[in-house]
Amino acid sequence: MRVNGMGRLRVGLAVIGLFGLLSCAPERAPEIDRGMALEPVAFADLADWPGTAPSAGLKAFVAGCGRIEKADPSAQFGGKSFAGIIAAWQDACSVARSTPPGDDAAARLFFEENFRPFAITQDGEPDGLITGYYEPLLNGSPTPTARFRVPLHARPVDLVSVDLGEFSPDLQGRRIAGKVVDGKLTLYPDRAAIDSGVLASQQLELLWVDDPVAKFFLQIQGSGRVRLPDGSVQRVGYADQNGRLYRPIGRDLVQAGEISQDQISLQTIRAWLEAHPERADELMWKNPSYVFFRTLPDLADDQGAPGALGIPLTAGHSLAVDRSFWPLGAPMWLDTSYPPEVGGAPLRTVAVAQDTGGAIKGAVRADLFVGVGPPAERIAGPMKSGGRLWILLPNGIQPVG
Repeated sequence: MRVNGMGRLRVGLAVIGLFGLLSCAPERAPEIDRGMALEPVAFADLADWPGTAPSAGLKAFVAGCGRIEKADPSAQFGGKSFAGIIAAWQDACSVARSTPPGDDAAARLFFEENFRPFAITQDGEPDGLITGYYEPLLNGSPTPTARFRVPLHARPVDLVSVDLGEFSPDLQGRRIAGKVVDGKLTLYPDRAAIDSGVLASQQLELLWVDDPVAKFFLQIQGSGRVRLPDGSVQRVGYADQNGRLYRPIGRDLVQAGEISQDQISLQTIRAWLEAHPERADELMWKNPSYVFFRTLPDLADDQGAPGALGIPLTAGHSLAVDRSFWPLGAPMWLDTSYPPEVGGAPLRTVAVAQDTGGAIKGAVRADLFVGVGPPAERIAGPMKSGGRLWILLPNGIQPVG
């Protein structure tokens, strides 16, 4: 899911292997974590550097500087030893804030003078999967009616969410959730149970929408906008998740022979659900993960809902990543392509790790936030492109395990 947190969850135990540099070896970062390795390169090695709108990438980086600047300078950035200490990132933020906004040439110079790119591989493989996500627009009402009868739920009071990183550094970026029964943390009700009314007594309904399929995809995206009967728009964002593992129902449709692997996309899944209303609930219930929402204040139209960092996402320059590998707030270089359905052009740009997702697992895996509404959906829906990632680390940081 992208539960884009917009917020995304991933639960599991890390097995961490850390290796030092050999003095006789060429300059190369060691394996850092579970087969992930970093190799220093030059900006000149990045195809089409600085790519699309580097000033927007810089703006996204600066948006996260507030959190960086408040952190302990001596702490590891994002809890990752390879990313250096926060003081180095605070220095980069200071320079970033003094760089003229909206100036692509100045943004390019900022990154070239203050960062160094490191190519990412996992198990020796540089290629990974890049997908896209967006903010959908739904129709809804603050009260239930004959048309608006599908609830969006707020976070339940009995949901317990645990940040495992607080118990062990090895579990940084991992969370579990459930409810306490007889002093033990147990599984929270799944999607089928919640859709069937198990939480009705808690009166958690934030809004009511008219389409259960649209709600399902809103939960996958993690945030969106709801147009109310008076024409106003209420923004909703990720509040929490029931702790159940995300299951992609597209895989079930492929395995059942309903849609071919090369045709699977948000659009084809939606079309199948709408064409088979009598089977839609059964299929959606195969994904036990359930997202709870909160209302958000109004933001500029070009700003996305807050991601896992708590700051509004920037279309085309905010990435959801696997937080067990990457520190949130770090700029990255993305080299992928748009889906064939919208032309298939190269997509190369600076994007910042600002979000997480239940389906975002692995070092060379990312989900790009592409914007709001139907135009963004046309890009995000079919986007499952091969791609590569580089992390940009402040000068002077030599990654070590």
